[in-house]
Amino acid sequence: MTDLRQNTFFRSFFKVFPLILLFVSVFNEFDANYFGVPFLSFNFAYILIFFCTLKAIDHFGYGLIFIAGLINDTVTGLPLGLSSFCYMIICLFSSYFRSITLRPTIMKDWLFFLITISVTNSINYLSLLFYFLINLCFPPQISHSIYLMH
Repeated sequence: MTDLRQNTFFRSFFKVFPLILLFVSVFNEFDANYFGVPFLSFNFAYILIFFCTLKAIDHFGYGLIFIAGLINDTVTGLPLGLSSFCYMIICLFSSYFRSITLRPTIMKDWLFFLITISVTNSINYLSLLFYFLINLCFPPQISHSIYLMH
């Protein structure tokens, strides 16, 4: 009986599985509002990019993340390059966090992830508002953020 570590098919599949998951979530614009709760959703691509670049950057290249952002912009109708820019900010934060962390814990990872998402969403909102002159309905986004903190 072959071991999972010796089987090259499973090993290579598990290396590219996060990339497959990223492109599927970007193509589908994955939204986790299956429970019918208003303002309950999350961006799965942000979570995947942050933690995969934090833990295994050798299988998760920056070029592929940039291309995933371009696809996300095409699917959602945002200005081309904005999601790629936000994804690169997440990569920048995760690489910085990986370099300064001596003893990684799940609590530190999630706390830094929340800070990263706050900065990224703020940059995304400000660039849409001031540079592209796109108005967003901000009160539902505030209530969504407050609801997730509870």
